[in-house]
Amino acid sequence: MRPAISRILIADDHQAMRQGVRTLLESHPAYQVIAEAADGREALDLAREVKPDIAILDYSLPLMNGLELTRAIKYNLPATEVLIYTMHDRESILIDVLRAGARGYVLKSDSAAHLIAAVAALARHKPFFSSEISETLLDHFIESDHGSEKSVMLTAREREIVQLIAEGKLNKQIAHMLDISVKTVETHRAAAMHKLKLRSTAELVLYAVRNNIVEA
Repeated sequence: MRPAISRILIADDHQAMRQGVRTLLESHPAYQVIAEAADGREALDLAREVKPDIAILDYSLPLMNGLELTRAIKYNLPATEVLIYTMHDRESILIDVLRAGARGYVLKSDSAAHLIAAVAALARHKPFFSSEISETLLDHFIESDHGSEKSVMLTAREREIVQLIAEGKLNKQIAHMLDISVKTVETHRAAAMHKLKLRSTAELVLYAVRNNIVEA
């Protein structure tokens, strides 16, 4: 049985960078680049049209930056995974795009192997952060109120639902898998996020990765 092909959109205002990423990805039979965009608005229009499995976005895009584009893509196409591929390693940018819904972050200074590993992880609906970014995230959470969240006790059902959400499952899928109602899933999800003082799905995913509920 042939593996599923991940359909990918690339958004970067440098043509040479887009071409390099395309060439790298298309050297792997599991990946197909179906669209390229030079600015954020073009990327959003193309994403709505072609509905990619993965969107690889630079942060510094003209017309609509990577943060706003991530928000727009996740609002319009919640099933599309977003990978930020950028030169920016500033903590504030990293946290903002993750809260907006990105589940991967790789620096352009990282090796090509990191980019391929990130795409492979997102194709399986798993998060990916390169080593430098992981260290930045760890420092952020140690210095924030979330540093004490391990002391918060989730129920077995809450932990189960947190894991499924972190693995990319939608509420309807979780309800079917656990043989419970969507409303019950939403209730447990809200309870877990309240206990952990989390404000978004991205933060919930980070919690799950840091606490070994899912593998990065």
